[in-house]
Amino acid sequence: MAHVLKPASEGELSELIRSASAPVEVIGTATRRGLGRPVQAAATLDMSGFAGIIAYEPDELILEAGAGTRLSEVEALIAARGQQLAFEPPDFSALLGSAHSGTLGGLVSCNLSGPRRLKSGAVRDHILGVRGVTGAGNVFKAGARVVKNVTGYDLPKLLTGSYGTLAALTSVILKVLPAPETEETVALTGLDDTAAVHAMSLAMQSACEVSAAAHIPGEAVYLRLEGIEPSVAYRRDKLARALGTPIEVLAAKSSAARWRAIRDAAMFADNLRHPLWRISVAPSDAPDIIQNINRSIDFRYFFDWAGGLIWLEVPPTPDASQAVVRAAVRNGHATLVRAPDAVRAAADVFQPQAEALAALSARVKDSFDPRHLLNPGRMYRGV
Repeated sequence: MAHVLKPASEGELSELIRSASAPVEVIGTATRRGLGRPVQAAATLDMSGFAGIIAYEPDELILEAGAGTRLSEVEALIAARGQQLAFEPPDFSALLGSAHSGTLGGLVSCNLSGPRRLKSGAVRDHILGVRGVTGAGNVFKAGARVVKNVTGYDLPKLLTGSYGTLAALTSVILKVLPAPETEETVALTGLDDTAAVHAMSLAMQSACEVSAAAHIPGEAVYLRLEGIEPSVAYRRDKLARALGTPIEVLAAKSSAARWRAIRDAAMFADNLRHPLWRISVAPSDAPDIIQNINRSIDFRYFFDWAGGLIWLEVPPTPDASQAVVRAAVRNGHATLVRAPDAVRAAADVFQPQAEALAALSARVKDSFDPRHLLNPGRMYRGV
């Protein structure tokens, strides 16, 4: 078992990294350890000591918390003031077989966003600042609670989605937004993939301010409307007229439950042995990709982000059907989000990079982590 290091301050964290003679695996509560490639490390750097709310200013829509703070604590705090993380962070605990939804630092490091990403953007669009320690042992601060127009590198956005390969985050500053008063979901049934993508495209291009659009084959196309009740009702009727097809309506409680299941990809939580892919493509390409994959393997799937995100569960194989998936996804990004350790160690978990982009990624890694101590190989071999 790897030796566990649990620093309690940035100074101690800096000293541990500076004195490290072998790679370390950076974790919060290890709930997202199954994302990315397995890390071979001599020690575990446990960041759960950097927990707690540092500052919450509801009137300014700003929250700062330690990177080890549990996401559930953050969401409960801001929900009590009628606010939310607008990028709708998913809870993959059931999907990955973990105990809870994880920490704020893990959420930022993995850049995880839910169905509202279409309207509100991703995690990196809501991050204002971070603190942490680089792989060189340097304590740094980037961004601030006060939003200003400045020049220079936007380090918070660079570190978002870096899977702990560049720095160990100690605190995060996020923008929060008011939660909607209510919501409804318009459901359309009987549509195939092509017709579903067309309907979702019409809805997203309309003036009805649809906040999420998903298609579950054999079930329905779901279109979510959020806001104050009179506005939601008006936009629902307007959307029905624009679509020109019979609709069903899910009221607030049923709507929220349906979108939680879509957000968390809950339909794939029943069999943890099956590899799961998350594929980002142009929505218009999604039906053809599914058709091409269907020629080779059996699978389950659904579309989120109006067809721009395909969740694809494939049968257990030594390579998680990587060759079939990547051959079908010629223009897009396919990420293996669930598979056994041995499969993730052998496969390209993230979309293979072009030569120039791979060289740039290597230079960024060398700049932040010159000895390659932090989560080496978590994203790409040798990085």
